[in-house]
Amino acid sequence: DTLWDLAIAEVEKRENPDDDVKPGEVWEKSVLFMGNKNGGKTTIILRCLEREESPKPTLALEYTFGRRARRHNTPKDVAHFWELGGGISLVELIRIPITSHNIRSFAVVLVLDLSKPNELWTTMESLLQVTRNHVNKILTKLEKTNPEVAAEIKQRMWNDLQRDHPDYALVDPFPIPLVIIGSKYDIFHEFDSEMRKIISKTLRFVSHYYGASLVFTSKSEALLLKARALINHLAFGYDKSKSVSVDPSKPLFIPAGLDSMSQIGPPPASDSDLGKMRANTPLELWKKVFEKTFPPKSFCDLQDTKDPAQDSQYAEYEVDVMRAQKNQ
Repeated sequence: DTLWDLAIAEVEKRENPDDDVKPGEVWEKSVLFMGNKNGGKTTIILRCLEREESPKPTLALEYTFGRRARRHNTPKDVAHFWELGGGISLVELIRIPITSHNIRSFAVVLVLDLSKPNELWTTMESLLQVTRNHVNKILTKLEKTNPEVAAEIKQRMWNDLQRDHPDYALVDPFPIPLVIIGSKYDIFHEFDSEMRKIISKTLRFVSHYYGASLVFTSKSEALLLKARALINHLAFGYDKSKSVSVDPSKPLFIPAGLDSMSQIGPPPASDSDLGKMRANTPLELWKKVFEKTFPPKSFCDLQDTKDPAQDSQYAEYEVDVMRAQKNQ
């Protein structure tokens, strides 16, 4: 075969990838981690990859990967892990990892810091909105170039919710698989029980509305294992956990599609308050109720980012000397 033949074959293979991985074939998945600054994303990734190293602050967008063999003597599957640093200040960078080539095998993990409820809604809304808009743009393009794939992705959004689910008409699933992780449960556990109830209920509603899985985690090994099980399902296709924990006094663990509006109940506010709130959608109503208790902080994310060139972890003697000379 000439180089052109090989290139054409490669492009065709990419455009019509086989979803059922044949024995001996490697599958690749990509997972993007995003969320609060210092929310524990790097720690979770390191635990998933079983790496014993201490996490460093993430600069902009970082990449790492993990490999696992499904059975003895089989090629290892690859999972690409992307991590977006800087909270919501660099959200535009999500265009780099999510492309029309890998959209079928892409998933998102949103890590929300439970110890900072005043940043919670803003972080979640900004990150999910930008990601959703970007994915929808890719899907619109795919509808023209590869309608089968676009249709398959749209169909898969609803896979976790059976048609006979009572909330089928009330939810708006995220276009690609989504896991929401509430981190720093150990600090959150010390909060007043009423505050904990509002945060837990709101996150349950949001996760259910977006067709996402929800798990609370902390540095405790048992909780990290639960988060790891959900991520391994996205990254390596491991079996999904069927266990559910919705007790507000314990860490939540709810795989996608296993919750319901009737179990979650109405937004935690009095009837007179709810009557006064003007909202066009259930999501907007929950936002107003949540922000009444936890008014959002104004974000000055961009101002407080230190110049990474001055960060000692990126020191490079020759470059730094030239740089100093140039500045001088």
